[in-house]
Amino acid sequence: MTTVQRAEGPTAATGTPAGAAPAGRGWPRHWPLLLAGAAAVPGTALFAFGRWGDEPAVHAWRTVCLAVTLQALPFLLLGTALSGAISAFVPARVFSRVLPRRPALAVPVATAAGVVLPGCECASVPVASSLIGRGVTPAAAFSFLLSAPAVNPVVLTATAIAFPASPVMVLARLLASLATAVVMGWLWLWLGREEWLRPAVRHTGHTPGRSRWTEFRRGFQHDFLHAGGFLVVGAMAAATFNVTVPRSVLDTFSGSPWLSVLFLAALAVLLAVCSEADAFVAASLTGFSLPARLTFMVVGPMVDLKLIALQTGTFGRAFAVRFSAATTVVAIVCSVLIAGVLL
Repeated sequence: MTTVQRAEGPTAATGTPAGAAPAGRGWPRHWPLLLAGAAAVPGTALFAFGRWGDEPAVHAWRTVCLAVTLQALPFLLLGTALSGAISAFVPARVFSRVLPRRPALAVPVATAAGVVLPGCECASVPVASSLIGRGVTPAAAFSFLLSAPAVNPVVLTATAIAFPASPVMVLARLLASLATAVVMGWLWLWLGREEWLRPAVRHTGHTPGRSRWTEFRRGFQHDFLHAGGFLVVGAMAAATFNVTVPRSVLDTFSGSPWLSVLFLAALAVLLAVCSEADAFVAASLTGFSLPARLTFMVVGPMVDLKLIALQTGTFGRAFAVRFSAATTVVAIVCSVLIAGVLL
């Protein structure tokens, strides 16, 4: 029987003294430096970020981004809650009874429905998606999507308060927004294609034997989380524009009637101001003409960065690019025509 003797010195294979921990176990060789780095690097990064974050431009960017997000968030909650409620509690036959069977007539009816439903553009996107999922023709759903944030009572009241010396501005905004929504609905009936519209996969409609409240919770959770991310992306883009474009650019365009209209239309897209507040922004742009400011208020609730991002996430990029571009052109034309008659 062979007896194994315990080694007393360095092992032949590794040269490690007997009784010492094998390599790779225990503390690393340069653990003091690693520990010092782990303590110093995050602190240095936080200090540098804090100093960088104190810069006026960064502070302004952060403020605008948070303002746009927080301004739109309540209305996004309202819209996604309404979308979930439509999906879970409203039978599909209700829409077939309320809306005319002919899509060409359903478009103006859906547009008029936006007058009595207060909401923001962030709320209208998930509602329109839910309406399409419940069998409403896309043209009517898109007309409602455009009209609801532009002509509801809250927006019209805010416009009247913002322009006390020009009460006709309320009527001009109402007519131009309604005309844009109806024309866009009819354009979709004429030129729209199904392959452009790829709605996000979501649960719609009540499943027999399942709790309606559970379906409401699932639909609300899905829509809010899905749309919320695109809202943040749009808010970041709007904040970037606010910080990078100097004030002198505004003064350059205000002198030309046509350039001022086009510039304020582009500004409405980029600023992404909520429709309940955009009238006060337009009223503050005193260097621009009334038609240009009307264009700002008509384009903004229908086409802005956060709305484009929401439409992209909900209906697909192919739809959002075409629909946003066409809506911008139609809104500018309708605004100019209405302003030429009333202002």
